Amino acid sequence: MISVDRKLTLSQFYEIIFNKQELEIEPDVLDTVEESHLFLRDFAQNKIIYGVNTGFGPMAQYRIRDEDRHQLQYNLIRSHAAGTGDLLPPIQVKAAMLTRLCNISKGKSGVHTSVINLLKELINREITPVIFAHGGVGASGDLVQLAHLALVLIGEGEVLFHGARRPTADVFAEQGLKPIEVVVREGLSLINGTSVMTGIGLVNYFYAKKLLAWSVWLSCAMNEIVKAHDDHYSITLNAVKLHRGQNEIAGRMRMHLEDSPLIKKREDDLYSGNNQEEIFKDKVQEYYSLRCVPQILGPVLETIEQVGRVLEDELNSVSDNPIISVEDKNVYHGGNFHGDYISLEMDKLKLAITRLTMLSERQLNYLMNTKINEILPPFVNMGKLGFNFGMQGAQFTATSTTAENQTLSTSMYVHSIPNNNDNQDIVSMGTNAAVLANKVLLNSFEVLAIQMISIAQAVDILSYQNFVSSKTKAVYDEVRRIVPAFSDDRPLYPVIQKVKEFLMR
Repeated sequence: MISVDRKLTLSQFYEIIFNKQELEIEPDVLDTVEESHLFLRDFAQNKIIYGVNTGFGPMAQYRIRDEDRHQLQYNLIRSHAAGTGDLLPPIQVKAAMLTRLCNISKGKSGVHTSVINLLKELINREITPVIFAHGGVGASGDLVQLAHLALVLIGEGEVLFHGARRPTADVFAEQGLKPIEVVVREGLSLINGTSVMTGIGLVNYFYAKKLLAWSVWLSCAMNEIVKAHDDHYSITLNAVKLHRGQNEIAGRMRMHLEDSPLIKKREDDLYSGNNQEEIFKDKVQEYYSLRCVPQILGPVLETIEQVGRVLEDELNSVSDNPIISVEDKNVYHGGNFHGDYISLEMDKLKLAITRLTMLSERQLNYLMNTKINEILPPFVNMGKLGFNFGMQGAQFTATSTTAENQTLSTSMYVHSIPNNNDNQDIVSMGTNAAVLANKVLLNSFEVLAIQMISIAQAVDILSYQNFVSSKTKAVYDEVRRIVPAFSDDRPLYPVIQKVKEFLMR
């Protein structure tokens, strides 16, 4: 059980979303939310407060009569539940709900405590609202996507529960759940904010960390296969470049390869003075995709870490408007719902992960091309050359998927389009940025899965099973349980999917 108090850490978020840990709300959080709610209810009397007794957006100039205030909130939710396209996966929706719960639990939105309690129940019971990928421009936050969440909270719309898409009312009745109470501004408080882009962004962040770890593993295994020299990831060489990420990646490589008998030392075979060849049979220096791993993955590491810091800050922020301040006895209007922070970080993340994918594709090409590696049969083919095809077909998939990532890496952050009668005259497109970044990440797992299978084939061809490092061997054994060595031709798509799932777990 994880308690939601004043701050939720990234590790706690991971446990709830990925490991399905239940969450609980601390009593003082509910007290804070109730205090904010009661203050706003009283403060709003005889004052003009956006979204309480006014219309929304460019229609904020219209006063709403007291008797219409509750219906106003329902109208807002229903009218903005206008998403289209693919459904967001349940893990992303659950992450968005948890993010929204964190945001409004700060007591700055004026919502009724029923909102907090129902969100908690939906998260713990794995009931996820049907939310569509298309709709948000990320300026008043994720208005359209969050409206679909709010629609479920008022007992309408649809949910995904136990793998089935069903009417919310039916699932609520089965589960003994009641819709929220709309009292003051629950509708606006639920749809104003960056919770969907942040929730998806957090899922992306954790996937990116997994991808980086696997990229380091794959790069180390590649160096073992070619019996590379160890100086390119040495302390001395990397220390003269003052980038922390580069030195961290080099350190991870040293740890991975410390017990590998396949890695060579330059002083043993090139500095010994015993080599008198005119043309050297072995490479004096390895190809860049093997030798420059710390320099390539270093900035990827630092980018992922920066993304994590921004996301953790946004997770624990208040992305609403207006902001209720019980302390100041005031209500402040502004733009905390704007998603620029997330939009920029998602663009940076997908650029970095696309670069990581390009590294994997080049290392894969090295394995496939016997003229380059000079130690393996074409396409790591364990069958009869010319008759069997090895990983030839799978390489096409890796190359085309990498190319798609390159196209998807075009920035969303700079693609503002004014809308909402020009009330939203500059927008973040943060939700789109997060969705596209997620596509890049999932693509990357596919490319790395193909490289992983190819490396396993290469290890077997060279009979290195008992010579690779202990860290390489442990994963090699797991992969071989998923896809045993093969020499005959067979459809590869099932095992690629299984290895992808293994990498993502």
